[in-house]
Order: sequence, then structure tokens, then C-alpha cells
Amino acid sequence: MSDAADPTVLVRTERGVGHLTLNRPRAINALEIGMIHALSAALDGWERDPDIEVVLLDGAGDRGLCAGGDVRGLREWVVAGRVDETATFFQAEYALNARIAEYPKPIVVIADGVTMGGGIGLAGHAAVRVVTERSRLAMPETRIGFTPDVGGSWLLGRAPGRLGEYLALTGDTMDAADALYAGFADALVPSERIGDLRAALADRADPATPAEIVLLFDETPDRSRLETAREWIDDAFAADTVAQIIARLRVRPESDAAAAADTLESLAPTALTVTLAAVRSARRLPGLRTTLEQEYRLVLWFAQTQPDLPEGIRAQLVDKDRDPHWHPAALADVPEGIADEALAWRPPAPLWAAP
Repeated sequence: MSDAADPTVLVRTERGVGHLTLNRPRAINALEIGMIHALSAALDGWERDPDIEVVLLDGAGDRGLCAGGDVRGLREWVVAGRVDETATFFQAEYALNARIAEYPKPIVVIADGVTMGGGIGLAGHAAVRVVTERSRLAMPETRIGFTPDVGGSWLLGRAPGRLGEYLALTGDTMDAADALYAGFADALVPSERIGDLRAALADRADPATPAEIVLLFDETPDRSRLETAREWIDDAFAADTVAQIIARLRVRPESDAAAAADTLESLAPTALTVTLAAVRSARRLPGLRTTLEQEYRLVLWFAQTQPDLPEGIRAQLVDKDRDPHWHPAALADVPEGIADEALAWRPPAPLWAAP
């Protein structure tokens, strides 16, 4: 297990494979700005290196690929009014998300264990996305009074039916079968075969592609519980507003529908209202970069104008009392038009540098 003296990203090469390992296992490899820079620098160096044909990204330890971004640090910036540092972090993170999606060489990501928030930004846009029976994927931002980002709303907007709204609003966790069904993963490889997969990528024989190699280890999961729940999810989460979604959930006979309603009633009304609009807007956007631009506006709007974000982080991750005090506390008190205001927000610094 790594300690504070170890590099937070391990970078090495083996027989044509550029191997990146997130190396903060005690924090489930939560992303810090230095890790983002290290990952970006390695990808820059390998892009034109003729000896590197495939990039493999995984996480140290057995708990997960990445539990998300450093939201405690984000809270400190927000509370202190350090707008520039907040913007700089998201600029670097979103540039890396786009880089992974657009990289000219195939990137294989092993999303073993916990892969949430910022971890989805690393895994969800790769060329080949591998999950295991231990995988737990989620975009749980509404639980801290925030909204899905790192390109998560792009993936959510393209999930089957109304699963995008459901997963975004509730922050529900997906297992491997769910992630495959929802479009967050491509293959299920048993955790005991991950070592064999790594070796096969290095020993690959032309013309086998990384996707073809992964398929050698792929297993068919049981039916996704999300697929089973599609009827009530699609019915309830097609409603126009969060309040109407909750009302539809309350009249459904399924116990999971009632549980979803209970969850929504505990979360930040502003975050829910904005997130519902954001996922539906992302569904209409033309690509990942335009979605990241929308998310960038939203996250800085939350960071600069909304008290719920630092309060949610405090309750969940700092004091851990699980008792956030949202402002406003009720959906009925959310100002009309607040989602339009958030989506139209213009940050002080643009996401992408001018060409």
C-alpha cells in the first residue's frame, strides 16, 4: 500500500503498453490536481511515441479505480472564495476527460471496485471500459448538493429510457450488469482474470485489437436490475419536474419506487432541479466537449452562488453527520427559472482556451 511519499500516479511501459495506475489506495485513488497533471503528461508523451500502441489505466489497491475528485479540497476553495483555483481544477479535469475520449490510441480502463464521480470521467469515455463483479459505479453528486459532471451527463443523457434521469437524481449505484446495460461499460471481466488481461494486452498478437483481447475474458452478467425496473423508472422519471417525479413514484406499487422517492425527498431541491434540466439538455447536445462546457458552467454556478455544495460536502465527508441543511429545504421553495439561470451561467474564465 502506498504512503504519502509514493507517487500518486504510477507511469510505466511494457511491450507497447503504456500503463497508468492511480496510486492513492487509502483514499480509493481520489483525484487531486497533481494526478490530473501526471495523467495528462503521460498521455501527451505517449501520443506520438511509436513504441506505445495501447494505454491501460487502473487503480492501486482492491477497493476501486477512483472514488471521485477531491471534494474536500473543493469545499475549502468554495468557502474561501478561491474562484480561480476552482476553475483551474475543473479546466484541467475536463480537458483530461476530453483527451481520453479523443485519444488516437486505444485506452483500456479497468473500473474494478468503486468508480464514482471523477472516476467516471476517467473510465466512462475510454475506448474499452472493463468492469468486474466488484465494480460499483455511480454519479452521486446530488447527494452533496451538486450536479453530475466530468462528462457524466453526456453518458446519462444517452442511457436507455429514463435511466439517465433516475441515476443522476438519485445517485444510485450500478453493479457490472447495470453499468453494461446503462452504457457505462463495455465488458465484464472477473477480477481474478484482470492479471491475465493485463498480460494479454502486453503479449497481444497482431492484428488483435484491445477490444478483441478484452472479449477473450468477457463474461455475460445476470440481467441488470435497471433493465427489470425500466417500467416504473421510465414512467416516473419522464415527468416534467422533480415534484411530479416524486408524485409518480409514490403511486407505484414497487418498493424500489418508494425508496427512490424517499431518497429524492432527502436531497437538495436546487441540485435536483438543476440536474434534471442538465441531463435533458445534455441529451440534445452534439458531443462530449459541448457537454463538458455545459457542466463547467453549472459547477462554477454551484460553487460561486449556492450554499448547498459546501454544506453537502460538510455533512457527507467532513463532519459526517449526514444531516445537511439545504437552502431552500423544499422543492416548492426553489425559485422558478433557476435551472435556466444555471444553464445560462457564464463563468469568469472559459473552459477551452481560444484556438
